[in-house]
Amino acid sequence: MSITATPCACSGQDPAGCIDSHMAVAQEAACCSPCCSGQVFTKPLSPSRFPQASDTRAVYRIANMDCPTEETLIRKKLGAMAGITKLEFNLMQRVLVVEHELPSTEAIEAALKAIDMTPEPLANTVPSDPAIPWKKLALGGAAAALSEIFELLQAWDLMPFGLHLQTWQLGEVEIAHLPLILAIIAIACTGLGTYKKGWIALRNRNLNINALMSVAVTGAVLIGQYPEAAMVMVLFNISEAIEALALDRARNAIKNLLALAPEQAMVLQSDNTWREMDIREIAVGSRVRVKPGERVALDGVIVAGQSSINQAPITGESMPVEKAVGDIVYAGTINESGSFEFETSAVATDTTLARIIHAVEEAQSSRAPMQRLVDQFAKYYTPAVFLTAILAALVPPLFMAASWIESIYTGLVILVIGCPCALVISTPVSIVSGMAAATRYGILIKGGMFLEQGRKLQWLALDKTGTITHGKPQQTDFVHLGTEDAAHTVQLAASLASRSDHPVSRAIAENAGNKGISYLTVGEFAASPGQGVSGRIDGELWRLGNLRMVRSVQQSSSSLEKQIRHLEGQGKTVVALTGPHGVQGLFAVADTVKASSIEAIRELKRLGIRTIMLTGDNEHTARTIATQAGVDEVQANLLPEDKLEIIAQLSQKGLVAMAGDGINDAPALAKADIGFAMAGAGTDTAIETADVALMDDDLRKIPHFIGLSKSTYAILVQNITLAIGVKALFFALTFMGLTTMWMAVFADAGTALLVVANGLRAIRK
Repeated sequence: MSITATPCACSGQDPAGCIDSHMAVAQEAACCSPCCSGQVFTKPLSPSRFPQASDTRAVYRIANMDCPTEETLIRKKLGAMAGITKLEFNLMQRVLVVEHELPSTEAIEAALKAIDMTPEPLANTVPSDPAIPWKKLALGGAAAALSEIFELLQAWDLMPFGLHLQTWQLGEVEIAHLPLILAIIAIACTGLGTYKKGWIALRNRNLNINALMSVAVTGAVLIGQYPEAAMVMVLFNISEAIEALALDRARNAIKNLLALAPEQAMVLQSDNTWREMDIREIAVGSRVRVKPGERVALDGVIVAGQSSINQAPITGESMPVEKAVGDIVYAGTINESGSFEFETSAVATDTTLARIIHAVEEAQSSRAPMQRLVDQFAKYYTPAVFLTAILAALVPPLFMAASWIESIYTGLVILVIGCPCALVISTPVSIVSGMAAATRYGILIKGGMFLEQGRKLQWLALDKTGTITHGKPQQTDFVHLGTEDAAHTVQLAASLASRSDHPVSRAIAENAGNKGISYLTVGEFAASPGQGVSGRIDGELWRLGNLRMVRSVQQSSSSLEKQIRHLEGQGKTVVALTGPHGVQGLFAVADTVKASSIEAIRELKRLGIRTIMLTGDNEHTARTIATQAGVDEVQANLLPEDKLEIIAQLSQKGLVAMAGDGINDAPALAKADIGFAMAGAGTDTAIETADVALMDDDLRKIPHFIGLSKSTYAILVQNITLAIGVKALFFALTFMGLTTMWMAVFADAGTALLVVANGLRAIRK
């Protein structure tokens, strides 16, 4: 049996914030939050976001499955059951998917209930924001403070009005009634959830922050330090609540993605009337009307009207974009001025916005290397702390004649100091904040590992057409050759070109279309990667392709190649129309370099990254474009497999990235350490296949990504250093007898808040 898990983490604090943010802000830090109960399910959820239940798949929402602590418990419990083949966890949305070979799900549900993980059938809803129990925290804090005050007054013999507290004698420990009662009230108000989670963890032989805190507080009460025990529990839970509020900022950075698209849209009906419909009921091909100030509900193509549209939520563009008939619009963008109608091209669950949401949700399944290292360290760190605390409590009294009470107290302080909150939260809060900042700029990062690796890039390979250039070349020249009539030659070439999506073919077809030339019927159409296209017209085989194709059919000549080289020397791409009687014409097409590409390559050089252009275009055109763009090296006349081989060679020299359109360059994008896809022209494929998608095809976002990677890594190192440094300092002070339990809580909570605040700085990058 193989049990696998797809982790998707949640801080366990503010469930709706976690769900709506599509990010795991604190992988394992907040497993004891006081605010993860009492959810009210209200908001509609896209039906495609979770797997559907079937005879071999059970899908549950588990309300209290909010962090890796619960994930570990469930994996241990279900992993031992025969017939279960796979487990998938989505902690952000509290969804568990169980693949099984059992006749029914009764055994699965019984096992989950046994560990207090009550499974509920997945409803088409998500939890809304639960309220933090501030009143209980305040009451508990007041009771703990009074317990501490009365304890001090009794010790200093300063009780007012001659009041003296009655005491019990329990062995060597003298217990005052009133401070104890107040301490119990404080612990009951704030710590029952911690105790419950801690007991479940201990019962299943799992040591976590809840177990550490539960043992520490209980031990403090038993040795007579009940005012301090109460204050520790109160401070711990208050710090968790404050931490939850601090983490909201990171979650909220992209939390509103779900709310970008409106739930209703005005749709043209079959009887030519307009009716407002739920976007989930709108089919592809429907006609939708958008008024000024409204958000676009679905992806589509404008068929009437024009407007200025704010695309910042999708592409990160700072200025509105003018749109007219034939232009693409995206769900979630804002119609600034005019009114227009568009024809939908995707259903609600398959829009660009939905794909972005899905991509961000999946990002945490690929943890950053540093995050994996910290998680692995924490796995052994907590048991080591527990063992150290036991030794500190037992060894001095047994072998060094030390006081039992003092030694046990030292052990309990170690347990509190050892809570791994700050350490475990230090990495994900930094990574997720960096990813949130990238999303704001139209950079979609598919996982924390890619954000961390970006700082190490040494090579960037770039496709030419649509990446460095605008990708919309125009036909500039036509050279008539052969025996065919010139007009018929153009018509033949345009007919073949109209069947291809290649930019050169589109330019030839559009040029003929603008002149009113009709297309002929093409049969047996075929495309030869890196060469061109072919097909039969009126029974004759015609080819439209580059010099490699001409040579392959043995139709080349020195005079023909001279003409081709002359045009290519001007930075133009040349294709030839070849038929039964040889080459009939040459068609030259030119593309232009984006100004943004020149700026991006200049900035990449400043960052010390070498650039190389990989293109299937000819040598002359490639070098002309490379010179204009300023790339360091160029390789031309490449097939897709050639690009793949070059990427493999570059990988031996250092970390290499590839930037392309996400379709033709898919093999090279996959082979590169980081694949950057130009998502504007081929959004669907780009978002699905790339490691990083640039939503508006602007290469300047790559230097920004690298800078963000460097700053995020610096913050990450700062956080880890701070977390470990504070732990080490307080461990040393504890063994010197200079710390108390409440000081340890302040140190732990304070450090956690500091790393959160420091990690959030990445959002502003």
